[in-house]
Amino acid sequence: MRNGSWDVIIVGGGPAGLSAALTLGRCRRRVLVCDAGRHRNRASRHVHCLLTREGISPAELIALAHKELSHYDGVQLRSATVVDADQVEDGFTITLEDGTREHGRKLLLATGVVDELPAIPGIEQLYGRSVHHCPYCDAWEWRDHALAVYGRGEKGAGLALMLRQWSADVVLVTDGPCELDARYRERLTFHGIDLREDPIARLEGTPEGFLERIVFANGTKLERNALFFNTGQHQRSPLAAKLGCEFSDKGGVEAHEHQVATTVPGLYVAGDASRDVQLVAVALAEGAKAAFAINKALLEEQGLG
Repeated sequence: MRNGSWDVIIVGGGPAGLSAALTLGRCRRRVLVCDAGRHRNRASRHVHCLLTREGISPAELIALAHKELSHYDGVQLRSATVVDADQVEDGFTITLEDGTREHGRKLLLATGVVDELPAIPGIEQLYGRSVHHCPYCDAWEWRDHALAVYGRGEKGAGLALMLRQWSADVVLVTDGPCELDARYRERLTFHGIDLREDPIARLEGTPEGFLERIVFANGTKLERNALFFNTGQHQRSPLAAKLGCEFSDKGGVEAHEHQVATTVPGLYVAGDASRDVQLVAVALAEGAKAAFAINKALLEEQGLG
């Protein structure tokens, strides 16, 4: 191993990256975690579906993780943006925004995804409070309320049908042609879901971020308490593509062994970047799985596996 290099470099300091760092730290590995701080759930007030930490804020969860990791001398957390990465003969070299370069024997991408917010005036101040992308994360808080779903085609209709599990009052708004065939229109009607194809002018809500109504371009208004959207997402970081990873039809990084090893030898992925079930609880588990796979590979290279 070259002098001063790391056993593992982790790009991304969200739940997946920090979970991997914890397991690797306990394996006495030298780990560098680089995090730009642009976490997917930073607009959310609470984390849900996380046993023993239900309702914790994303910021508090990260702070607790940092405190726990401080006990492991081999783990270094660095607030930094990784702008480039190259595969070299004995591992990977990353380049930080300030030009600093670091070398690691293995590289874990826990860079996550970016949700593509609908281009509706007024949505940003409501996002994370009453506008959401994940029913599993936030629909419980809006059970039996007046809900809207924003989206077109089968994805939009599918989300609207899914939200009927939490509320009997669901309206699908498509902001233009719905792009649905007769079969989907019939399903929506059968389950009591109204369809509004009128172009949307804006969302209106309280200063605290609670949605009150959807205002359409024709001047009509639809009173709603919350809106869920399904307009797509993309990889936050270009590193996986740059390094030659294969991607699934859904845009996630393909992973094989333990569902964390990519098609590039020595390169691993965990968390939302792989587009599996996108929950904090799952990201934590995937981080641990990635650490297990990485440590196993390192042991084999040392003749200890």
